[in-house]
Amino acid sequence: MGDIVKAWKGKVVAIVPAGGTGSRMGSRVPKQFLKLADKPILIHTLEKLQSSSLVDEIVIAVPADQISFTEKLVAKWRVFKVTHVVSGGRERQDSVRIALNVIGTGASMIMTHDAVRPLVSVEKIEETIQKAWKDRAAILAVREKNTVKNVTDGVVSKTMDRANLWQIQTPQVFRADLFREAYEHASDLTAAATDDAALVERLGQPVHVVEGDDWNIKITSPADMVLAEAILGIENREERIKTILKESVPEEPVETEKAEGESEQQSKLVKEPPKKEENDGKPWYMA
Repeated sequence: MGDIVKAWKGKVVAIVPAGGTGSRMGSRVPKQFLKLADKPILIHTLEKLQSSSLVDEIVIAVPADQISFTEKLVAKWRVFKVTHVVSGGRERQDSVRIALNVIGTGASMIMTHDAVRPLVSVEKIEETIQKAWKDRAAILAVREKNTVKNVTDGVVSKTMDRANLWQIQTPQVFRADLFREAYEHASDLTAAATDDAALVERLGQPVHVVEGDDWNIKITSPADMVLAEAILGIENREERIKTILKESVPEEPVETEKAEGESEQQSKLVKEPPKKEENDGKPWYMA
C-alpha cells in the first residue's frame, strides 16, 4: 500500500503507551525494553510506525523514571517521527489521555498501538488508517479460532458463539475529534476500558474491523519472545507459508517393525493404508 495518497488534510499521530513492567516475563527489565534480536522491542515497534508514509508523528508514554532512557533510545535508533516522550499514568487509559493532551489541533486522526506489538505490518497499519478515515473508527483484529467459554468460580456457565468472536489487536485508529470526545466522556466514568475502541463504543459510534493476521502478536511472556524471534527470522512470511504447506504434504506410510506389546490387529491397522479401489485411487490422506 505504499502508493496510497492521503485523502485528508492534517496529521496522523500515533500514541504508543509503553508502561509495561515485565512481571509476567519474570524480568526486572520492563518488557518493552527487552532486546528482540538486535534491538529493544519498543524500537522495533516504533520503526514499523515510522516506516508508514501515513504516520506523521509518534508520542510515547512511559513511566517518569524511564523518560530519559527512552529519549536516548529514540536518538540512538534515529526514530525521527517521535515528537514527545511523556510521563504516563497509572493505567494504560491514563497514559493515553496524557499523550493526547500534547497532541496539537492539527491532527486529523489519532492511532494507538501497543509498545509490545513489533510485528505488525506496514500494510495493516495503513489499511486501518484508511478505514478509519472512511468510517471514523477502525481496529485491527483476527477471528477467534479456539472455543471460548464463560467460566464463573471455576465452572463453565456458557459456551460462546465463536462465529461472532474476534481477538482485538492494535493499531486502533480514530478521527481525532471522535477520539477526544471519547476520552472526555471517559473522564466521567469510573470503569476503565480495556482498549480505546471500547471508549468510542460507549458513545454509540460504530467501530469497524480490519482483519489482521496472526503475526501481529503481543509480547507478554517468554514464550512470546521465542515466537517473535522466529517470526523476525522469516524474511517473506507469505511465501514461507506457501512453501511450508507445499512441503508438508505427507507421503504414503512406510511399514515399520512391530512395536513391543502391539497386537496383530493393531499392527494391521497401522501398517495397511486404504486400498486403492476403496478411495478411487486418491492418496491415502485424501481418502
